[in-house]
Amino acid sequence: MYRAPVEDIAFTLKHVAGMKSALDAGRFGDLGEDLVDAVLGEAGRFATEEVAPLYKIGDQQGAVLKDAAVTTPPGWKELYRRWIDGGWNALSGPEAYGGQALPTMLGVAALEMWNSAAMAFGIGPTLTMGAVEALDKHASENLKAKYLEKLVSGEWMGTMNLTEPQAGSDLAALRARAEPAGDGSYRIFGQKIFITYGEHDFTDNIIHLVLARLPDAPVGTRGISLFLVPKFLVGDDGSLGARNDVFCSGLEHKLGIHASPTCTMIYGDGFQGAKPGAVGWLIGEENKGLACMFTMMNNARLCVGMQGVAVAEAATQKAIAYANERRQGKAASYAGAGMAPIVHHPDVQRNLLTMKALTQIARAISYSCAHAIDLARVSDGDEAAHWRDRANLLTPLAKAFSTDVGVDVASLGVQVHGGMGFIEETGAAAFYRDARIAPIYEGTNGIQAVDLVMRKLPLGGGDHVHGYIAELAVVANAVRTSNLEGFGRTADALDAVFGDLTQATRFLQKLAADGRPDEALAGATPYLRLISLAAGGAYLAQGALADHNRIALCRFFAENLLGEVSALKERVVDGAESLAVAGKTLISA
Repeated sequence: MYRAPVEDIAFTLKHVAGMKSALDAGRFGDLGEDLVDAVLGEAGRFATEEVAPLYKIGDQQGAVLKDAAVTTPPGWKELYRRWIDGGWNALSGPEAYGGQALPTMLGVAALEMWNSAAMAFGIGPTLTMGAVEALDKHASENLKAKYLEKLVSGEWMGTMNLTEPQAGSDLAALRARAEPAGDGSYRIFGQKIFITYGEHDFTDNIIHLVLARLPDAPVGTRGISLFLVPKFLVGDDGSLGARNDVFCSGLEHKLGIHASPTCTMIYGDGFQGAKPGAVGWLIGEENKGLACMFTMMNNARLCVGMQGVAVAEAATQKAIAYANERRQGKAASYAGAGMAPIVHHPDVQRNLLTMKALTQIARAISYSCAHAIDLARVSDGDEAAHWRDRANLLTPLAKAFSTDVGVDVASLGVQVHGGMGFIEETGAAAFYRDARIAPIYEGTNGIQAVDLVMRKLPLGGGDHVHGYIAELAVVANAVRTSNLEGFGRTADALDAVFGDLTQATRFLQKLAADGRPDEALAGATPYLRLISLAAGGAYLAQGALADHNRIALCRFFAENLLGEVSALKERVVDGAESLAVAGKTLISA
């Protein structure tokens, strides 16, 4: 059974990602460590005692669709009610609409725990929180007044409607249309697929944020607008009125996260005899919907990264517990009678330590991204711009690397369990099934790599990323000057890594500047992993300097896993030509 690692989470927030220095400097007003610890402790208790026990029934029974209505697994609706009664949905919401306005760092730390306990549960509120941010930044005052308070509290949930059958990640191909009704509202027509929690029984209203095209809108992404479309229309007094012309026509049968309803949504089809056309309202400006939606998507990308961290943590806990219980073979390090617990076997230890190290560095990267978001919000001028650039740089790392880690660690967890890992009874396979979606949604990890290389490396005239690398290199020097023998060759390994990272970064920046984007993109995915591993090594070292009990894991990572960076650098620098030549063999004439 999962137990929330509150101590590890608090340590990473404070001593690795930067929360303690921000608290000490008063950057978050009156917020202090005592309140942070109290929130984390209660969030951990709720995740461990209330959410985790319902994971298995959610995985086995899943969500069910009947007559356009979705029923979630037994106990899940009541769980959600207890969750919002605890104020968890409002944790980082705006104070003006009932939120607690706590730092993003604290919100994503709690989100990690919900998702570790049951990813299919934690994913639902993620979309609501994103909808809150999009409306708070872009909606009219009237829409804010009518919808935000109940979304912030969690009384209503929100969704994000982008994908259509013919348009996956290519939003320029969207066909959903919106027609002005003449009274300030619009009528929405179209089909959306893969809509998480598009229909459910948690709340009595669901607020859909929908991308659609106005008549005569420009082609491509320049002609997309964003609309708010409620399941039930809302009166001026906040009461629910007639059912809107939107419904769920199907649920996807998925590899994992079975309790999360993934819906096909139909807009404007005359549901239950209604006049065709789902009633909606414009958010932001006409034809500027993508900018509004990206507010929500960037929030979602960090939150999806936390899902990768969350599944990795849960899988690691289960594997370590199993390895201490399962007995097989002999081991030199075991002095007891009979067969040794498999945790004594070096190969099992290597797998478990790899799981622990990858989980911790993914957590540190994601929390550092949240820290940058927080400091950008509380800063002004050049300092705010610096932290916005930092958040933008780290978002693709947090999303892509962390979700890759979730899959890798869950797979190693199955391996540690051996044959029992391939059997549903142990639960190890369920983590792998759940984790596998996260590298795909909210922009596939390949898209994140493209974004990193083509949009984020040029930040600050190309200098911001080098400033980040320099900050990481300071940690390597601190390890060297600490003279602590337990670090072994960590400082040397980190120095080599930052040299490789700098070389790969400058190489990609030059390709982009020279107008050779295909060559740059050939190295994008290995580069994203390279910079993530390099940053992770520095973050592990920073944690080990603050707590010497963490030195052993830091050294293991530096001396066993960081060697991958050199090979990744070679793929970035030398792999483009071979990829282009071999790629031609895949293209049909």
